[in-house]
Amino acid sequence: MKKTNVYVIFGGKSGEHEVSIRSARSVAEAIDKEKYTVIPLGIAKDGTWVYGEEADKALASYEKMDRGETKEVLPPLPVARELIELTKNEEFPPVVFPVLHGPYGEDGTIQGMLEMMNVPYVGSGVLGSSLGMDKVLQKQVFQQYGLPVVPFTWFLKKEWKDDRNTILAKIKKIGLFPYFVKPANLGSSVGISKAHNEKELFDAIEFAGMYDRKIIVEKGLEYIREIEVSILGNDEPEASVCGEITPSNEFYNYDAKYNDDTTQLAIPASISEDVQLRIQTIAKKAFQALDCSGFSRVDFFLEKKTNKIWLSEVNTIPGFTSISMYPKLWKATGISYKKLIGKLIELGIERWREKQQLATSL
Repeated sequence: MKKTNVYVIFGGKSGEHEVSIRSARSVAEAIDKEKYTVIPLGIAKDGTWVYGEEADKALASYEKMDRGETKEVLPPLPVARELIELTKNEEFPPVVFPVLHGPYGEDGTIQGMLEMMNVPYVGSGVLGSSLGMDKVLQKQVFQQYGLPVVPFTWFLKKEWKDDRNTILAKIKKIGLFPYFVKPANLGSSVGISKAHNEKELFDAIEFAGMYDRKIIVEKGLEYIREIEVSILGNDEPEASVCGEITPSNEFYNYDAKYNDDTTQLAIPASISEDVQLRIQTIAKKAFQALDCSGFSRVDFFLEKKTNKIWLSEVNTIPGFTSISMYPKLWKATGISYKKLIGKLIELGIERWREKQQLATSL
């Protein structure tokens, strides 16, 4: 039986480099080896590509890649040629599985490169990826669709340095303390802080500004539950059961997600069928509003007293480690990790084949 080559790309130029390696290793280990041949492709912190034995070593050891020996900032020519040549076989085209969290991987940049090469890949396209990466733009799209988002404001780091009083006035308009301060274009809770007073707010803004030029501030909701749901599909997405996170820290930060095994994950969440159905419906609408495809994890806040639902954000390349919510939610819904990876690959090929039917001339 002929196997499909799956190029797993990991690492990247972002603060989520190490998380990406962990997710990619989980994918590479769990993939069905009878159907797929895994070929690791790493991207070092400086943007150079790492392949062959060096990529295998990085994936096996979780080691950060400081610089690739190839000194190339695009896919190495032999790899690019192989991808393009194999794509001519429509029965068994190669597939790229980008397991890249954050900028230069989850934001549409690598997706655009793959589109230009006409190579099938897993996950959302250029538009869905870029909208999903930018927390400000995705919330503005959600507002246009009438989806319930938490009150927020945003500003540029330069605006904060030039006129703090105006920015503080904008922040106060969304409500009173506490606030959550985040980089607009980063995931895995990197650079996020909760501010309870003005000093903490100033510190949080400076901290978020280390990771992005664009900063978003959200009203911190009190007495809420954190609910997540996984989405799978292209034009007709499906939603998993809901899960609930009870972080050991004050909020679900980086350590709670990847290092702290005391964070409690309840799958399925202890919520009524009606509330679950409403959350699943909003999640699918959010997925479609951003023109996502393949997979996403959608995060919510649920008020404890009223069961009011707030849409937090869509993550177009959610974590894929052994303790990540995305695969856990699908496992509870009836799809194993190995089968889930296979479905994602099939969805990527399905979307690519659909695009091959589009007219390219008048």
